[in-house]
Parts: sequence; structure tokens; C-alpha cells
Amino acid sequence: MAASGSKVFRRAILQICRNYQRTYSQTRYPEQLLRCNDVSVTRWHRQFSLNSRSSCAKVEKGPKIYTKTGDKGTSATFTGERRPKDDGIFESVGTIDELSSAIGLAREFCSEEGHMFTDTLEQIQCVLQDVASSVATPKSSAREAHLSRTEFSEDNINDLETWIDLYTEELPPLKNFILPSGGKCSACLHLARTVCRRAERRVVPLLREKEIDPAPVKYLNRLSDFLFTVARYAAMKEGRDEKIYRRVHPGEKL
Repeated sequence: MAASGSKVFRRAILQICRNYQRTYSQTRYPEQLLRCNDVSVTRWHRQFSLNSRSSCAKVEKGPKIYTKTGDKGTSATFTGERRPKDDGIFESVGTIDELSSAIGLAREFCSEEGHMFTDTLEQIQCVLQDVASSVATPKSSAREAHLSRTEFSEDNINDLETWIDLYTEELPPLKNFILPSGGKCSACLHLARTVCRRAERRVVPLLREKEIDPAPVKYLNRLSDFLFTVARYAAMKEGRDEKIYRRVHPGEKL
């Protein structure tokens, strides 16, 4: 059986050799590969295993993750305009990305607890990509073709308001200021809420300068309300207490 398996292996390698010869006829191959005998198969197999740069080990690869185009401290908007990386556009897009990451972390904790809104958080992460695309298309350099591709629908805002109303109906009335607390899910959602508030503050100047439409700003404003609501909902469903704010006097212990 072992001998038979060895013959099958050799035949397979020989066929690979022939295929590469036909496909890459202009490429110089190691002499031991072109002979295609038992010894060459052994040598080829050893070279293939140990040297990933071998001409026989060519593998299609995707584009490199680095482009080097930002090495001078600039980046391109969706319109192709290059701006400094600390420009308000990129500050906003970067903060929206940070927000999506914070929601992603919260979503993982919520998924472990089996919360029903976990899929909604994933949907929101997708919508945030559209928010970022809209923000990355400043009107001062955008053509109509750009704007039509990145137009942000206010239907997304309506979805958030529907979800807020749905979960609020199940929550007890809020009578005190609460601290970010209530378990890992709730605390992470509160953290995402604060990042969302910062993202909103970043895009407001762009709205004032008429670089973007109002819809992305409205969405971020409503999203922070949604995150606050589901943070409280998660704590309630897990039976965890939310910490209540109270004034602490100097020297006093909680």
C-alpha cells in the first residue's frame, strides 16, 4: 500500500510539473524540476516545501494591505481629493470606525448572553459604513455621481427610533442618573454610546461648513439614544443592577 501511494504521489507531482511547464514556458525552472524523474520529484518536493519563493510555488495573492500613499500624512476622500490626515473629514471617519469597533466588542459579549438585539448591532455596524462613506464625500469636491452613490437614507434613522420605542416599553421608568454598569454587555454598550457622542461632535463642524447633509448627524444622535436604551435593556434581562449616581462628599465611603 505504501509503495502504491508513493507512485500516486509521484504521478501527481509529475503532472504538476508538466502543467507548470505549459503555463509558464518562459520561466526558468530548476534543472531538477524539468528532468521530471523520481529524483527530480524528490528534490522538487523538498524545494517546494522549504522555499516558498520557488517559481513552482506561485500563488495568486490579493492586493497588499499597505499602499504607502499616506506616508506623507495625507489621505484621499471618496471624491479623490487628498487632505491632511488630521482633517475634519478623516477625524470623523476615524471616529465612526472606532464606534463600529466598540459596537463589535459589545456585540460579542451580547451574543454570548443570547440577547435578541445582537443581530441589530451587526446591522448598525453595516449602516455605519454608509455613514462613513457619506462623510467621506465632501460636497466641496464631489460631483453628482459621487453624491448619488453615497447618499444616506433617513430610513435608517426611522429604524433606530422604532427600536428605541420597542425596548423602552419593556424598561422601568428612569428616575435617577445611572452610571455605566450593569454587567459586561451593558457597560460595553455604554462605552460605545460615549464613542458615538464623540463621533457626533466630530461631524457637526462638517455640517456647519455644509460639507455633508444632516442625515448622518441625525443618525449618530439617535444611535447614542439607542445604545443607551439597549444598555439598560441588557442589564435588566441579565438581572444585573445599574449603579445609581449620588453625590459623594469628601472623605465619605460608598
